[in-house]
Amino acid sequence: MKKLFSNAFSGKRLIMSIVSMILLVGVVSAAAYELTKTSVTLVINGEEMTLKTHAKTVDELMLENDILVGEHDFIEPSLDSRLTNDLNVAWIPAKLVYLTNNGEKLPVWTTSHTIQELITELNLEVGEHDKIQPSFETALVEDMQITYESAFAVTLYSDGEEKEVWTTSTTVADFLEAEDIILGELDRVEPSQGEIVKANTNINIVRVQKVTDVVEEGINFATVTRNDNSLTRGTEREVQSGQKGKVAKHYEVILENGKEVSRELVKTETIQESKDRIVAVGTKQIVQPVSRGGTPGDWVTFSSTAYTAYCNGCSGVTSTGLNLRTNPDKNVVAVDPNVIPLGSIIEIRYNGRILGQYRAADTGGAIQGRKIDIFMPERSDALRWGRKNVQVRIVK
Repeated sequence: MKKLFSNAFSGKRLIMSIVSMILLVGVVSAAAYELTKTSVTLVINGEEMTLKTHAKTVDELMLENDILVGEHDFIEPSLDSRLTNDLNVAWIPAKLVYLTNNGEKLPVWTTSHTIQELITELNLEVGEHDKIQPSFETALVEDMQITYESAFAVTLYSDGEEKEVWTTSTTVADFLEAEDIILGELDRVEPSQGEIVKANTNINIVRVQKVTDVVEEGINFATVTRNDNSLTRGTEREVQSGQKGKVAKHYEVILENGKEVSRELVKTETIQESKDRIVAVGTKQIVQPVSRGGTPGDWVTFSSTAYTAYCNGCSGVTSTGLNLRTNPDKNVVAVDPNVIPLGSIIEIRYNGRILGQYRAADTGGAIQGRKIDIFMPERSDALRWGRKNVQVRIVK
């Protein structure tokens, strides 16, 4: 029994020794396994982590850590690089964003972190007037929509000024809104608001105003004649002086950029009525047409002077209503109607030379008896004439 117990105890010690040996071999093996691992630093989007691995290449390291490297991702060193102790492996997964460049939408794979980095990565030059949204500082995220519009120069004519404006607007309406240009109710823009804006387009703002202009104008009076049998036939007498009237004409005026382009009469308002000039015309028959001037056909000596339509106190209108200012070519004389009837045609002779035929169409306070006053258009001619004795005869 004692021997049996001794044999059993010896067997247990052998088993324990074997187990201990196995454990020792395992520990030694494990230690040896760990000692044979490579120590590397994996940097993912800037975050570092230290790893020990038996992987031989970067590709094996990534697969060992369940990381699938896409074709657009950033990996350094390359996937086929062999691992060495203290190696840094950097991985930045690419993001898919969408860039609309001047209206053309493009998918872009990028490892940039911000829009500013993406612009640099794409070698896209953004000028100070160009527009990009979102802003440069915005962090990129998957499926982000980015819009870039390059600016171009147009010429703006507005409120009397011409200037160059850089814009990214696509239509004239967009341009007006971007430049805070407000059109009045009547204002317009050329080209129209729906037109496309391109480089070197001329945009003209036309400021339109509608105003009322009131213009006062005179109205000429009419001359009314009335028969008067108390006056000798061929004579006239002013019964009532004429007076001009006055009207106010209201015009609707359209101004474009301060210049008048149209004018329309919308209302006429009478301010003062005109007053007719009334002239009495003699109808009394003359038995002796010439009382002291001889019979028709006889030459009679008269004293003559000369006058113009613009002498002091002259109206330019004869007593018979002839306007000498508008008819300066008329041969007219002023006579004494009791000697030469008004309306008669006379001939005047001076120093044996016939000066011409004249109509007796005017009278004068100083023209009495055998006196005549000859109308001359030019004042200088009238002054040179002075006073002369002439021969006169009635033609008809």
